[in-house]
Amino acid sequence: MLVYSAKRLVRSLLTLIVIITVVFSLLRLMPVEGYFSNFEKMSEAQIQNGLRQMGLLDPLPVQLLGFFRQLVRGDLGVSNIYRMNVPITQIVAEKAPVSMLMGGMALCLSLVLGLPLGAAMARGKGRWLDKCGTAFVVLVQAVPSAVYYLIIQLYGTQLPGLPLPMLFRAENPLSWILPTFSLAIGNIAYYAMWLRRFMVDEMNKDYVTLARAKGVSSKRIIRSHIFRNAFVPLVQYLPTSFLITLMGSIYVESLYSVPGMGGLLVDVIQRQDNTVVQALVLIYASISIVGLLIGDLLMAVVDPRISLNKKEGAR
Repeated sequence: MLVYSAKRLVRSLLTLIVIITVVFSLLRLMPVEGYFSNFEKMSEAQIQNGLRQMGLLDPLPVQLLGFFRQLVRGDLGVSNIYRMNVPITQIVAEKAPVSMLMGGMALCLSLVLGLPLGAAMARGKGRWLDKCGTAFVVLVQAVPSAVYYLIIQLYGTQLPGLPLPMLFRAENPLSWILPTFSLAIGNIAYYAMWLRRFMVDEMNKDYVTLARAKGVSSKRIIRSHIFRNAFVPLVQYLPTSFLITLMGSIYVESLYSVPGMGGLLVDVIQRQDNTVVQALVLIYASISIVGLLIGDLLMAVVDPRISLNKKEGAR
């Protein structure tokens, strides 16, 4: 397990280094306006002096090496336009708690609703509940998320007896309902779809037939065997969806004016604050890589049948 974890960690670090290099290099092709808040009023000499002070006139390998040194120290740089000369780590620290709280509630909601729905669909395969659940999954998967986000916002604020505000206010608990549900609905359909598929696959295996022949009750078979085995492949995707959901959705946060990480990314892109855009892209990339790493390790822990040391095809 230790050797496997070390190998996966090294691969993840190499992937992250490649992403950092590509993102850093691409952003250096962006116009220099993104590094100055008053670019229109600056002379050419002032622009060149500012670029020299920020090290942007150095060769690209020198800039990249300096950026890696900053990352090792935990320094993501400072904002040049969004909040001038404010450290990006401070900006992220102010925005992340809202996204994390909303994402955590959305993930809990998706697990509470998605897993029981998938299990119920598998148990009643071909019946009305399965058909209704399949229709819901197909609808969510087929329709662009932006469409049903808008529908949720439009009709959610018109629910009788429940005055839900259209825009987010942290002090108003009702304003958390619509953005949280919007974040959760995609994962609800995802968990339900895959758990149903994996459970149906398990139901057709020989050990289930043998257990039924021995007189084991259907509830015990589903609870102790089918659900547990079907949940193993789903474990691999939980950390990634967990971390990404915690950091918030770009579109949902912008739609409801949530002061979180997603809305921050949209705002700094519109303002062309290159240093903050670079930092946020790297944060999201790191989250995705960490999620995949934790998912692989969890899958190996949950399922003891997975060999971590044997090569593929080994006996």
